[in-house]
Formats: sequence, C-alpha cells, structure tokens
Amino acid sequence: MGLRETYNRIAEEWHAQHQQDDWWVEGINKFVSFLDKDSSVLDVGCGGGTKSRYLADRGLRVTGIDFAENMIEIARREAPEAKFLVMDLRNVDELEGKFDGIFMQAVLLHIQREEAKEVLKNISGKLKNEGYFYVAVKEKKPDGAYEEVKTEEEYGYKYERYFSYFIQSEIESYMKEVGLEIVFSDIKSSGRSRWIQVIGRKP
Repeated sequence: MGLRETYNRIAEEWHAQHQQDDWWVEGINKFVSFLDKDSSVLDVGCGGGTKSRYLADRGLRVTGIDFAENMIEIARREAPEAKFLVMDLRNVDELEGKFDGIFMQAVLLHIQREEAKEVLKNISGKLKNEGYFYVAVKEKKPDGAYEEVKTEEEYGYKYERYFSYFIQSEIESYMKEVGLEIVFSDIKSSGRSRWIQVIGRKP
C-alpha cells in the first residue's frame, strides 16, 4: 500500500489522534507574527486541516494541498473558510500565483532524504519576495538512522510508512541554499520525537 492509500485509509483515526499535539504552537505563532492580516498562505501537506484552521482563525487566507483525498475531505469540514485542493506537493507549479507564506509541517519526513533540497527549492518558487517559509521535520536521534521504513499496526491493520530524519543545521543549510534567510530556528520535544522548526525569509 502506497503512502497516499495509507493516509486515505487512516485519515479519520490519524486526524483524531493528533488533535492533542501542541509542540507546533510556538513555531506557528512565530510564523503568523511575520505576516500581515489577510496574507495568503499555502499549507503544504495540510492533512486534516488542523493547522489550516489555526492559520485561518488568525486572519490569513489559506490554501491547503494534500495528496490524500480523504484528508482533504476532513480539512474542508475543519476549515470551511479555507480553500483545499487534492494535489501532490511535486505539482505546486500548477497553482496560480504566489503566496506571502508557505507552511510545511511534517511533510519532508515522508520525502526521500536525497529529494528534500529539490522539494524545498521547487516549493519556495511559489513564495513571494519578502515572504516566509516554515518547515518542520523530525530530528534524527543520536543513535538513530537517517531514514527507515516503519511497519505499524496502530489502527488495527498493518501499514508501512517511509520516514526521513534531519539535523537542525542541515535543514538550515538547505533553506539557505534555496535562497532563504533564517529568521527562526528551534527544536521542540513531543513524546519520543524532537521536532525541528525553521522559518526562512525570501529576500
């Protein structure tokens, strides 16, 4: 089962399970603080729209994309004021116009590590000059692998997901290489994971 099929199958349970997460609040508030009210934001890999709703509630015009149709269905229910499209992040070129902000949380963790920089470069092409790009990834554990395929049975059936992990300086350097200035960089713990959050500004 591919990743899209997996997320379509686990969509409702996954969405419900992640409602209690709060490690991202400080980072998203920092991102919002850089943007004017009514700024346009692209939420890449928006899942069930929890962060899209959070952004829209703060006066931002949100467009969310995700390749899992069932996730987009949930997102439309969660944040009816936002616009949602079923789209693979590799096809962002098909979107019209550019955005004041791009929000990409827990997305690169399912992208092959060797592709990460190219994905960042491609998506940053949809950012306006003086716009802000937020990225969150899982930190590599000191004794852990940089990438792995996990077999899980959390929702009553077996499924596999690919994960990639990064270190803070690596993500910062990727963002600098695609032409962004680092304006915020932080690590937050949540359970057994540590999340790297970096915001870059396009000069």
